[in-house]
Amino acid sequence: MPLEAPNLDDRRYEDIVAEIVRLKPRFLPEWTDTNDSDPGMALAKLFAWMTDMTLYRLNRVPDRVYVKMLQMLGIERIQASPAGTVVQFTAARVDVSEIVIAAGTQIAAGGDADGPVVFETTEALPVLGTRLSAVQLWDGFSFSQATVAAEADGQSFTPFGPRTRAGAALMLGFAGSAGMTNGPIHLYLRTSRLEEAPLRESRTDPAKIYDLPPPAELVWEYFDAAHWQPMTVLRDETTAFTQDGYIVLRGPGVSAKKARRGDVGDPLYWIRCRVVDASWEKAPRLDAILSNCVQARQHISLRAENVGRSLGVPNQTFTLARTPVLPRDEPELHVTATGDVVTIPSVRLEVDEGEGFQPWQEVEDFHASGPEDRHFTLNHATGRITFGSGEKGLIPAVYAPATGVGNIQAADYKSGGGRRGNLPGGTITTIQSHLPGVQAVTNPFPATGGANEESVNAAKARAASEIAANGRAVTAIDFETLALQAGVRRAHAMALAHPRYPGIEIPGSVTVIVVPDGDAPNPIPSAHTLAKVATHLDKVRLVSTELHVVAPTYNEVSIEADIVVGRTANPEMVREDLEARLNAFLHPLTGGQNGLGWPFGGDIYYSDIYRLVIETRDILRLADGQLAIRVNGELAPFCRDIPICPGELVFARDHTLTLFPEGRG
Repeated sequence: MPLEAPNLDDRRYEDIVAEIVRLKPRFLPEWTDTNDSDPGMALAKLFAWMTDMTLYRLNRVPDRVYVKMLQMLGIERIQASPAGTVVQFTAARVDVSEIVIAAGTQIAAGGDADGPVVFETTEALPVLGTRLSAVQLWDGFSFSQATVAAEADGQSFTPFGPRTRAGAALMLGFAGSAGMTNGPIHLYLRTSRLEEAPLRESRTDPAKIYDLPPPAELVWEYFDAAHWQPMTVLRDETTAFTQDGYIVLRGPGVSAKKARRGDVGDPLYWIRCRVVDASWEKAPRLDAILSNCVQARQHISLRAENVGRSLGVPNQTFTLARTPVLPRDEPELHVTATGDVVTIPSVRLEVDEGEGFQPWQEVEDFHASGPEDRHFTLNHATGRITFGSGEKGLIPAVYAPATGVGNIQAADYKSGGGRRGNLPGGTITTIQSHLPGVQAVTNPFPATGGANEESVNAAKARAASEIAANGRAVTAIDFETLALQAGVRRAHAMALAHPRYPGIEIPGSVTVIVVPDGDAPNPIPSAHTLAKVATHLDKVRLVSTELHVVAPTYNEVSIEADIVVGRTANPEMVREDLEARLNAFLHPLTGGQNGLGWPFGGDIYYSDIYRLVIETRDILRLADGQLAIRVNGELAPFCRDIPICPGELVFARDHTLTLFPEGRG
């Protein structure tokens, strides 16, 4: 357990007033009036309030000392992380081949009191004027339509048929009065979420001395009205249609011609993905294949923000306008005019000392800084920038640029993150800037991966294991602790476990199960989150360790009970209260006996559910002891504990609660 700071004095305002009243006859027997109108009682309550404030500050001293010790050891709260999602743009014009949307284009969802939730695209996207209007399959013998199933509506289909023979093809037809683009064509593939779909995981191999080949050889082609011609694949993240990702193709341009193919009567521009050699263990299945899609992250890019002017004094501090400050996906290297190489992990902070703005180096602290080092520290949560003292870190020179603004500026940084970015599908619909030729935008799938900044208590609980790990993942606890640094809410490491071979010990293999932050009863990490955790752990694992980062396996739990409530109780309020307690107790993030999340592989004890029901306000008893538990739709044995497989979690949904007033059950 983490160390708990002692409460030096647990008295509160009411306790102090009561103590004064209790001691008054002993020390001041002549003082007999205890009414609020008495001046003596008014003074007593005033001093009680002042003492309460003093005790509050005194009790915070141990926590402050504890936190300062953690900061000396380099342990800080894990900062907020931004949500990510796929967004799809729709062109307003069909008479042009493409409309290019720049990277960093801002889109938003209607927000809350803090304003709209803003996302930014991560790369440039050519939006095709020729829309994807037909999807059909050729399984080697016949054509079949999959246009409706290929939309983001929850249906699924096998893109090459159930048997995936060589020669089978997925054909995409594009309609429009303009010709096909000769620029990039962005397609997004989402694999099926059905139980038989391929396992969602992110994997690293020991030593990485080779790349595993995809399970099939595929070629992309376009139709020129006479023959199928080869296309250039610029990027393929799907590993032969076995995982979510983007496929970017070089467009055929005017070489593509409209034609009627298969069962589609209208002439369209056609491209296809053809199977040359298939070695899938199971035919791939897709939920959707969409065009004009790009990744978006919940943050705002800020540029050329004036931070302030140096006064030439030691330890100057400034504050950025937006917080929290997000780290870059990859640190940026910049060579200054003097030949120094500056690594920019988050904010590009520049100082003008008379020779133009030059970037300074962000450091964790000034312990290794010399008097001539252009260093600064940054608190990513508060945006607080601190410069050196002259002995540890250079003091920025006093200089007033001709523009009249300060000589310190944040040239480029990103701010955002938090759970508010975890939005349902179809909610990001507002384009924040004018985009000529673009009609609409939406997110076909939910935005996931957003997490709030870690709490102080959670950081304190993590401190001991992080100190023990010392930046290296060796034991299972090391993997769990270091996985949390990637922004997930919970992590569980299973040694000698391989996700594709459950129940079999695989030497050198470690499987890390991660649970993201979110409001869903069963939070599922996105492919981006899995890859982010895998990349982070890959830097600290042993070279002999094969690492797998996977989404959790959930068991759906529902409670069925006949309940007797008090005569004066409101049945609907009792039902809401009980359902909320059941959902919270069985929740992967807030459940369990300690409220820190249902334990991985933790069994469901019948007595715990029984006690939770009985102890709910206004519930008197169970009618004839009728309380049953369903797991994944199956009724568990009556009055028996329910085992959960190692590493799996539970979540609650759709309880069946029948309430009877007292005397009628």
